[in-house]
Amino acid sequence: MTRHLVSTGTPWEPIVGYSRAVRVDRHVHVAGTAAIGADGRVVGPGDPRAQTVHILQVIQRALEEAGARLDDVVRTRIYVTDIRQWDAIGRAHGEFFRDIRPAATMVEVRRLIDPEMLVEIEAEAIIA
Repeated sequence: MTRHLVSTGTPWEPIVGYSRAVRVDRHVHVAGTAAIGADGRVVGPGDPRAQTVHILQVIQRALEEAGARLDDVVRTRIYVTDIRQWDAIGRAHGEFFRDIRPAATMVEVRRLIDPEMLVEIEAEAIIA
């Protein structure tokens, strides 16, 4: 069993003890990802679509670093702070996964770490 850790270099990874993604053999697990820019600030405050697009771009880069592609994603989990925003979030998800169609779950949560965060997404991939 081989294990490859993917880091995005955030200051929280070593503090909390997590990786952006972990690849074990053909399986890649991407941690809950929020819309945080390189400057550490929330991207797209108040805009669930912009946050979802940013998150999925980060997930795509993490998958690529782990040797996977979006086509390999078999499951996503989407956590939202306001389920009434499901349409904007779902449509952005569809822009990335329209033809891939992973098993997906969207649930409303009370809050995320930062009040400006509206969306957090996890992904799992199996490399073909």
